[in-house]
Amino acid sequence: QVQLVESGGGSVQAGGSLRLSCAASGFTYSGHCMGWFRQAPGKEREGVAVISSGGGSTYYAGSVKGRFTISRDTAKNTVYLQMDSLKPEDTAMYYCAADILYGSCSGLTLKIPRWGQGTQVTVSS
Repeated sequence: QVQLVESGGGSVQAGGSLRLSCAASGFTYSGHCMGWFRQAPGKEREGVAVISSGGGSTYYAGSVKGRFTISRDTAKNTVYLQMDSLKPEDTAMYYCAADILYGSCSGLTLKIPRWGQGTQVTVSS
């Protein structure tokens, strides 16, 4: 069974840090773009960060650039999101996604995403 399982969410005060992990199983995503997306209550899902298959290219939303870092460990089939200097507006459900299609990334979008179940991040002021 192909799965993406997120972990690392939780509650933190503004200015704090969290590290999200997304472990893929049932399929090797080494040649695929992967990314993190988030959805706050009443808002549409938005792209947060995307990383290329080799990790050499990364893309970030303007609102998180300089505070969040996406990385991946191909050997572990895992992608990470290090979130520093968290703000209350970062509160959302965070989803990991992998592009089903093999190949290069196109900014903060995935051509055909496979989604994880999500992990909640809550930042209090």
